[in-house]
Amino acid sequence: MRHETFHYPTVQALKEEIDTLGVFMPLKEELSVLFTPQQVGSRTAANRIAFEPMEGTDGTADGAPGELTRRRYLRFAEAGPGLIWFEAVATLPEVRASAHQLWLTRDNVDAFRRLLDEIRETSLRRNGYAPLIVCQATNSGRYAKPTGVPAPRIAYHCPSLEDQPLPDSCILTDDELRGYEEAYQETARLCDEAGFDGIDVKCCHRYLASELLSAYTRKGAYGGSYENRTRFLKNCYRAARSGAGAGVFLTSRMNVYDGFPYPDGFGVRNDGSLEVDLTEPVRLIGELRQLFGIPLINVTMGNPYRNPHVNRPYDHGNYVPDEHPLEGVGRMMDGISRIQRAFPGLPVLGSGFTYPRQWAGLLAAGMVGGGHCAMAGFGRMAFAYPEFIHDLRERGALDASRVCVTCGGCAKLLRAGTPAGCVVRDREVYRL
Repeated sequence: MRHETFHYPTVQALKEEIDTLGVFMPLKEELSVLFTPQQVGSRTAANRIAFEPMEGTDGTADGAPGELTRRRYLRFAEAGPGLIWFEAVATLPEVRASAHQLWLTRDNVDAFRRLLDEIRETSLRRNGYAPLIVCQATNSGRYAKPTGVPAPRIAYHCPSLEDQPLPDSCILTDDELRGYEEAYQETARLCDEAGFDGIDVKCCHRYLASELLSAYTRKGAYGGSYENRTRFLKNCYRAARSGAGAGVFLTSRMNVYDGFPYPDGFGVRNDGSLEVDLTEPVRLIGELRQLFGIPLINVTMGNPYRNPHVNRPYDHGNYVPDEHPLEGVGRMMDGISRIQRAFPGLPVLGSGFTYPRQWAGLLAAGMVGGGHCAMAGFGRMAFAYPEFIHDLRERGALDASRVCVTCGGCAKLLRAGTPAGCVVRDREVYRL
């Protein structure tokens, strides 16, 4: 692939590239479907647009929301998504991904409650409705960095993720995993007290629950068989269900494809290729639905640390993947669609809609309008241009001068452990 910046000045140019590559990217210029309500269990999202969990690395030392956290979420509230998927909130201090990752505790639950009240009040005042708000409860596992220094807690040695094998002491024991499961009970109880509508038992991007899904080579109760590899996630659900009241729903943002070859990846064929195989992801989602009544599933792919082009297709940067970026978008959209077709009665929230820039609304409308997903999720676009929802509704288009340019600057700030936001559109606050 040529080393260049990919973007499309006209929708026709984008359509021609889609046709040339033969990728699955349905576009629809009639956007009204995005502004219809979506039932999520007993609740209703006012529209089909969700803001995905984007960590700001700006919590206080004790895990409470900081001033920049509040600024970000009130901007999101003004923007008017039907659902805000709150960023990763650690279940224990040692599993925080940074010294400033949010961590919900008995001492700071009131700070979270106040922020949620402000979010709802701000959206009601500006938009006439309050968003649903889901808390992403997380164990960072391999990417734990609670004091700013890596302190990995891994499920198994993964050659695809380790240039040099980590010390065996980093591998969690079965007893340690059981302790981490139990932590979800208290986190869920506090989520309920804070006023979240739902709890995401985070299972994506190779954090701990996600990594265990591919623990084919691990010995013991949490590795090898499908039943063992899914044990941790299901037990975390059980713990969360016992902690939260019946009015709070459970869900997951889930990797259905890791993008690493077997035995290092989930959702991939076992023939050594990188071909998608959704057999186990479909089985797992079906079981979560049956066991825990999940009213929604958030589908994603890849690993932002090792193959970021899988869930954040390449535009420009310090490495050039072998695939055209629209192939990555197409893989994501196809995977989302296949999960939605497997569960026509389960709303699927799709990820990865930011890449087409000013044409992103057309892709969201094409996916939702075509029945390929129930809701469209935006992450980086929410950082760069949260008001895009109003422009889609009122103008029927996005402002090309304000969209996310997929530069990866926000991710660089996150990796550095500093407050993260858009270094292009919000540069008075965020700089590399």
